[in-house]
Amino acid sequence: MKNKFTLIALSGIILLASSCASIVSKSSYPISINSGPSEARLVITDKKGIDIFEGQTPATIVLDASAGFFSKASYQATFEKEGYQTKTVPIEFKLDGWYIGNIVFGGLIGWLIVDPATGAMFKLKTEFLNETLVKNSTSSVDKELKVYALNEIPEEWKENLELISE
Repeated sequence: MKNKFTLIALSGIILLASSCASIVSKSSYPISINSGPSEARLVITDKKGIDIFEGQTPATIVLDASAGFFSKASYQATFEKEGYQTKTVPIEFKLDGWYIGNIVFGGLIGWLIVDPATGAMFKLKTEFLNETLVKNSTSSVDKELKVYALNEIPEEWKENLELISE
């Protein structure tokens, strides 16, 4: 009877520990996103190019770690603000160390089914994203002053000339 109870208890422990990352980690993670200057338009797209968030910085959003069975998620954050260059940066996930814990605890079910199905086998590489936007540079032609001799001026411009002094 004692051996039977020990076997049942041991089997229960193995089943409970069979999905290490699912027990210890999460399958979705919050990320805080900011920009300098703030209040930039922020669009987050997934690996299929589908917009999953649109708003302004600063923002905190929750992203799924998985893009399908055994497939980690990846996202693109695009920042736009008038007078600044558009900037796109990746948001990526990596293998969660707790997923490897399935080997130690003998969790074949967790290794092959539970953690890949829940997405808990992946975790966010960074929980904070802060991007500095670069101002648009105006063309030097816009600010350039050119002086022409009278004989260098195109004929179509001459009708707009005014005599300043004699």
